[in-house]
Amino acid sequence: MSPGGEPLIRVRDLAKRFSLDAGLFAGSSREVWALNGVSLTLLREETYGLVGESGSGKTTLARALVQLVPHTFGRIEYFPPPDRARPRLVEPWEITRREPEALRFFRSDVKYVFQDPSSSLDPRMSVLRVLTAGARYGARYPGAGRARERALELIGAVGLREADAGRRPSELSGGQRQRVSLARALLGNPAALICDEVVSALDASIRGQILNLLVDLKRRFKLTLVFIAHDLGVVSYMADRIGVMYGGELMEEAGAERLARAPLHPYSRLLYDSATGSGAIRAPAGDPFNPMRPPRGCPFSGRCPLARELCRRERPELREIEPGHRVACHFAERRA
Repeated sequence: MSPGGEPLIRVRDLAKRFSLDAGLFAGSSREVWALNGVSLTLLREETYGLVGESGSGKTTLARALVQLVPHTFGRIEYFPPPDRARPRLVEPWEITRREPEALRFFRSDVKYVFQDPSSSLDPRMSVLRVLTAGARYGARYPGAGRARERALELIGAVGLREADAGRRPSELSGGQRQRVSLARALLGNPAALICDEVVSALDASIRGQILNLLVDLKRRFKLTLVFIAHDLGVVSYMADRIGVMYGGELMEEAGAERLARAPLHPYSRLLYDSATGSGAIRAPAGDPFNPMRPPRGCPFSGRCPLARELCRRERPELREIEPGHRVACHFAERRA
């Protein structure tokens, strides 16, 4: 956890619903609940891990943070470090499309690193141009000369050679392309990186190198990381705190060591118990969550081995069971 535990981003009751075309004869449109009332706080210079099976809402939450997916309701508040404050913006900044200046500077301070670098790097550009081209539109653009100098510095910082600056992304390996993506995200000197499955497509030997690089970059540039992965072992290695998601909701949140040692939510326990030797998550048996028909109570009640009528009838509140440990379960105290 970061020294002092000062907040960087606070999310309150964040929800996202996607409308689906119902068809000519359906009579009415339908909605998919991708997020349903997520609340959490990201602390300065910590690594916050997000885990959960596919469709749990991890990526939607991450993209909603930077408004790549605008949220339906809820609040996102940003507490800029002192060197990033803006006189005309009252702190904390509320990140909505109604405050374009706040959103513009927020997107310069919080950068998104995608799973597949091949789809986010222009194959026609050299690595140097990839790093500097997008920076021109950032709120904290340092100017062409300084951007070039900074790009060359970052090429070395992420483990690439100076000669790689003139190569195209197609000439690089998958691990090298991900290093380029990290360098591009760091060009504007951000406060945070959102790393969405950034090692899942890499070979095991390369995966460890990128993870260690992230640890080094976080320390060197005093970054906050949001680290999303399916691999519980990787998240436990990287994260200071972990949030477990299911059905678009946060089921449990605790320090990484505490959660691995003694998870309290039935879903968290099933994830850790069912992880294979590689750490990959296997979905528990039972009736899966249907985002088009979210249950009245706990979204995990259809698969929970300990589900009671109360679980199906009433949605549990995400509450603090002990300092720093929150659980959304009616019976969490009995399992503590």
